[in-house]
Amino acid sequence: MATEHPGDPARTLAVLWRTADRAARKDLGVDRIVAAAVDLADTEGLTALSMRRVAERLGVGTMSLYTHVPGKAELVDAMIDAVQAGTPRPAEVPGGWRGRLARIARDNLDLHLRHPWLLDATTHRAVLGPHTAAKYDYELRAVDGIGLTDVEMDAVLTLVLGHVRAAARVTVDAARTRQRTGLTDEQWWQAAAPLLAKVLDPARFPTAARVGAAAGEAHGAAHDGDHAFTFGLDRVLDGIEALVRTRQ
Repeated sequence: MATEHPGDPARTLAVLWRTADRAARKDLGVDRIVAAAVDLADTEGLTALSMRRVAERLGVGTMSLYTHVPGKAELVDAMIDAVQAGTPRPAEVPGGWRGRLARIARDNLDLHLRHPWLLDATTHRAVLGPHTAAKYDYELRAVDGIGLTDVEMDAVLTLVLGHVRAAARVTVDAARTRQRTGLTDEQWWQAAAPLLAKVLDPARFPTAARVGAAAGEAHGAAHDGDHAFTFGLDRVLDGIEALVRTRQ
């Protein structure tokens, strides 16, 4: 479930752009606080994040953090913005706009898998920080000049990143399930498939039995996240290509 917070825009922007970092202590500032918070969320999840826990990691009193960050809502926004700097931005990517979007999708999937808490922190309101702006600018250039309007460029990027987040959610949930149960997807399928074959009557469920058996044999599991991501991305790009062709 995504973490929603009201977030005062003025306070949030001051933290994101470091315009109000008073640096009361030379060894403490927004950058160091955000880095500690990201590390905590990476290792323990967003539910473990609190100003107190971050302060403990930094070896300072909790109130010291409030000199630089007004509260948890602003801290989470700053964390989201900070990790946006972690995506590669090569100057040249083969394959034209389609290759560029595919690279962006895979890089964003990697970003979410490195920082799974992003799936719990993201809201419908954009984080208007410098790293997020730089990332957005770079990714938009992947489809600049191919015949789309500015609004369509934004919508195309939203569509691709929406697919990425959905795929990342499935992959992260699968990893958490493996950790909780101690079974890989393949091990679970090997145990479940023979039992399912006994109860899934092909006469009653002919299409499900046929397709499920084919998918299970192909993937060695009930689901293959990599295949689903690639197949879905290709279909998304096919749809965008159909739109681009109408402009030529």
